[in-house]
Amino acid sequence: MFVLNVNGESKSVEVPDDMPLLWVLRDVIGLTGTKFGCGIAQCGACTVHLDGAAVRSCVLPVAAAVGKAITTIEGVGATAVGKKVQQAWLDIEVVQCGYCQPGQIMSATALLAATPEPSDAEIDVAMAGNICRCGTYVRIRDAIKQAATGKKLVPQTLPNEAPASTAAVLPFVRVEGVA
Repeated sequence: MFVLNVNGESKSVEVPDDMPLLWVLRDVIGLTGTKFGCGIAQCGACTVHLDGAAVRSCVLPVAAAVGKAITTIEGVGATAVGKKVQQAWLDIEVVQCGYCQPGQIMSATALLAATPEPSDAEIDVAMAGNICRCGTYVRIRDAIKQAATGKKLVPQTLPNEAPASTAAVLPFVRVEGVA
């Protein structure tokens, strides 16, 4: 049996010592905000904080988390930095499908807790292990900058990304013979 400190609460779990922390959080404790993505610590969907550091819970044995403070996406909003990051995510409209976002938010929060005013290069390094198949990377960076500075930013798109509605930029042309 292990006693874990999860989001400030003591949780007793009876699991094998090599069970990945991800599955303990999701299946045993019932905190399903942390996601399974790859199972090999490459995508970042399973990111949680262990004593404030971003770690990949899909490969971390539960025994390695004993005696440490575990923070999940369900608990990160209780911190000042976590609140700022979550609000910036909403303001910048980062989320598309949302699957990777818990891991993205956890990595961003760990970055800002350690480096309150990160450079673009520091943001890139901290977020490199988080994959977003929807391609919201520009908005993720903007949200991190907003959370760091407190300055409201306008949601951005990639320079060569098509506008959401081409009707606004393309004139309507009637083609003879076509209704």
